[in-house]
Amino acid sequence: MPIRVVVADDQELVRAGFGMILEAQPDIEVVAEAADGEQALAAVAEHRPDVLLLDVRMPVMDGLEAARQVCAAYPDTKVIMLTTFDIDDYVYDALYAGASGFLLKDVRRDDLVHGVRMVASGEALLAPSVTRRLISEFAARRPNGPSAAMRAPSRLLEQLTVREQETLRLLARGLSNAEIAAELTVSEHTVKTHVSNVLSKLHLRDRVHAVVFAYEAGAVVAGEQ
Repeated sequence: MPIRVVVADDQELVRAGFGMILEAQPDIEVVAEAADGEQALAAVAEHRPDVLLLDVRMPVMDGLEAARQVCAAYPDTKVIMLTTFDIDDYVYDALYAGASGFLLKDVRRDDLVHGVRMVASGEALLAPSVTRRLISEFAARRPNGPSAAMRAPSRLLEQLTVREQETLRLLARGLSNAEIAAELTVSEHTVKTHVSNVLSKLHLRDRVHAVVFAYEAGAVVAGEQ
């Protein structure tokens, strides 16, 4: 089955360009385009795509609000935010809302295709080093300690085993599975099991959201090594 994609951007040339690149791939199908957030929501409701490419700044309903609603109502649809800035408050808020990553609008053709495939397969579209830089940057701007919204979820940490809590902290430092395995002196297969358990017990979409959770719940603090 092809990866079904909706492209949402208020710039027609951007939508058309991304659409042409993705449609040229044998395993990807662009099922709809949208010019604003409301159209994006309607397209997701109608087509239930695997991936939604969603511009951060759009008329009628911006991309952040659209991302929140899509991630809440259609958890099987993975959201990739499109932005002109590699690091800004919108990116953090988008990840916090449930997006699985972001791409710059001047992304290379191959990186766009790879990103869609990666997110469709269940991975997060942020390298560990980028994840660490991004989340640390914005966690540092938030009030110290867990936010009011995260105090109750932070109690979910108690459901994790000691080793799973260690895995979560290492994830939040931006370590890859191989690096976590070396740190804990276990196999990568064991690390994958720990990561899967962490995501399941904390009800998180992917490892990026595990990083967000770790900072917001106070499991780690910005700049912690």
